[in-house]
Amino acid sequence: MRNDSVLPRDGRKYSLVLLGASGFTGKLVAEYLAGLRRSDLRWAIAGRSRSKLESIRAELARIDPRCAELPILIADSADEASLRELARSTRVVCTTVGPYAKYGHTLVKVCAEEGTDYCDLTGETNFVRSSIDSAHQVAEQTGARIVHCCGFDSLPSDLGVQLLAEQLAKSGRRLGRAKLYVVAMRGGASGGTVASGLNMFAEAKRNPELRRLLGDPYALYPDRNQDRGPDRGDQMGIQVDAEGGYYTAPFVMAAINTRIVRRTNALSGFAYGKDFRYSEVVACPKTLAGLTRAVATTAAMVGMFTVGTNDFLLSLVQKKLPAPGEGPSEASRNRGFFEIRILGTSAPDERGQVARVESIVKGIHDPGYGETSRMLGEAALCLAEDALPSRGGVLTPALAMGSVLTARLRKIGMTWDVRDI
Repeated sequence: MRNDSVLPRDGRKYSLVLLGASGFTGKLVAEYLAGLRRSDLRWAIAGRSRSKLESIRAELARIDPRCAELPILIADSADEASLRELARSTRVVCTTVGPYAKYGHTLVKVCAEEGTDYCDLTGETNFVRSSIDSAHQVAEQTGARIVHCCGFDSLPSDLGVQLLAEQLAKSGRRLGRAKLYVVAMRGGASGGTVASGLNMFAEAKRNPELRRLLGDPYALYPDRNQDRGPDRGDQMGIQVDAEGGYYTAPFVMAAINTRIVRRTNALSGFAYGKDFRYSEVVACPKTLAGLTRAVATTAAMVGMFTVGTNDFLLSLVQKKLPAPGEGPSEASRNRGFFEIRILGTSAPDERGQVARVESIVKGIHDPGYGETSRMLGEAALCLAEDALPSRGGVLTPALAMGSVLTARLRKIGMTWDVRDI
């Protein structure tokens, strides 16, 4: 229901509040924001434990002494009143508290009701679907932008495909098909990411409807029963890709990224067309070493699903996985990187001819943590400070922020290029 007492955004105490600042990824986002050393940024950190937040604040003060006075807010995912008070105090809530399907529903609810913009790092399709069903209409009414997947999943995919569409539009053409290739990537996993994945596996094992949702390529469409396109599912084995010139293997993040891109298409009035096709894969050179890598990548995917759905194997593996709050070291994050290539083809013109375009997205840190923390931080700042479309709802990054966010990410050293080919 609509909250008629929504506070004007300009009258709120903070520009943004970072919830979950004492977690592994939350701390990285806090360090990124502190490293900007902006005296004009009105922000605060929030979480359940004051002592942990005070410890984080002391560390942030070593980056920027002004952070010694950084406000601390106490809020708990299980306490709606505390979350509502937090949401009413700020323009944007930026949250890293996962698994989101376990801890995130109430925060989305109160942000939608209070007209507060929201961004997160979830890669959980089930959580995004639940958010759409419960909060989209309310957020449309209050003007709240609820924006999921503002990290490595799914900014490179969503904004990268948008770049292709914009490039083709210059010559009056419409994007008809796109394929994302992960050309190179190095990075580690945190305990929070592991916990989110294991939670989704556990829920899917118990719930047949959830298994169907996760397998649905149009799981995040406004209406899953209407306007479905031609895509039938994500690649699960090894293939030879003639267009890209690779052996290809499954990409684990395709399960969320492709759904976000398709939601962008649907919510934009099918700007890419109702016949738009989209897929994502890991690209391996057409060499013996590349084939070996493709086999290993595929085997790892099969192993992950096998372990995730077998209680005995899962109990063995969990003992060796990072715990929540743990993750790759700073040195490891700084050695990380990624390079993504997205090939796009226009819809045929009246003569049956097509145009081809390519976007390249590169990051110079670990994709899941070094670059993700920077992407989420910039997304939060973009929502808080930039002139954006006034549309509310459960949106995608491309629809909510689009080229404005892409420009921000270029300024911090990421590559977002697009060209005709």
